[in-house]
Amino acid sequence: MSPSKSQAMLIDGKAIAQEITENLTRQVLQLKQNNLTPGLAVVLVGEDPASQVYVRNKGKMAEKIGLHSVQYSLPASTREADILARIEALNEDPSIHGILVQLPLPDHIDSAKVLRLIRPEKDVDGFHPVNVGLLTTGLRDQALIPCTPAGCIILAKRHRGEDLSGLEAVIIGRSNIVGKPIAQLLLQENCTITIVHSRTKNLEQHIARADILVACLGRARFVRGDWIKPGATIIDVGINRMDAPEKGPGKTRLVGDVDFDSALPVAGAITPVPGGVGPMTIAMLMQNVVTAAQRLSRR
Repeated sequence: MSPSKSQAMLIDGKAIAQEITENLTRQVLQLKQNNLTPGLAVVLVGEDPASQVYVRNKGKMAEKIGLHSVQYSLPASTREADILARIEALNEDPSIHGILVQLPLPDHIDSAKVLRLIRPEKDVDGFHPVNVGLLTTGLRDQALIPCTPAGCIILAKRHRGEDLSGLEAVIIGRSNIVGKPIAQLLLQENCTITIVHSRTKNLEQHIARADILVACLGRARFVRGDWIKPGATIIDVGINRMDAPEKGPGKTRLVGDVDFDSALPVAGAITPVPGGVGPMTIAMLMQNVVTAAQRLSRR
């Protein structure tokens, strides 16, 4: 959608993700012609409904672009030792180039221990300390980058252009999965970075400086339109389910961390929820699998 005088441009993550996956489909076809089929293994423990949906969507996309995709669905009572043994086996499987363990895991399982066991070169979530370290030290071309932050950078560039140098970027949230890695990526794009969080004083003053605002705190409609710098690029990572009585009894709808309606007349561009960051996360996961396969094939 083109920007108008009084309304922000919508950054269509679904359409951009489709461009990426169509390109990946062509890449995978070429790799197959050279006897290399990128392989993804997903490990799901328990019956969390949201996790089941995420895993199903990842599997569908993997098949769509031509990956070899396998899923291990394990009961919530599975012992930690059995999960670790599964990871070890996948580490040694030459047909598997990417390993993803769907989070959250049941409470009796040490998530950090499980994620550390995945070989860094197969860690397509980008959560292993080796990949975190490579990203942090500026060696992003050697790392596998967390999928949501990687997608957010592409979305921001669709509005701001390829050169983000000198822009003020404010990230709301300091998680290891989104907040911290996206700060590293924006820093490497030569932005000036501020991370704000639950203990930040004068929160609104920081947000008001942002040329690029990334909201990843997990609180529905937290950021108000009158906090936002006019013309800012808003990347809304939040996915929050709210009651929607106007749709009928018991109905819900998804909203972001930004109050979309009040931000729309102020921002220069904004990602919708749903249809913004979410599709990009899956697309970048597929990109990581293809990248991992290409790197491992050269060893």
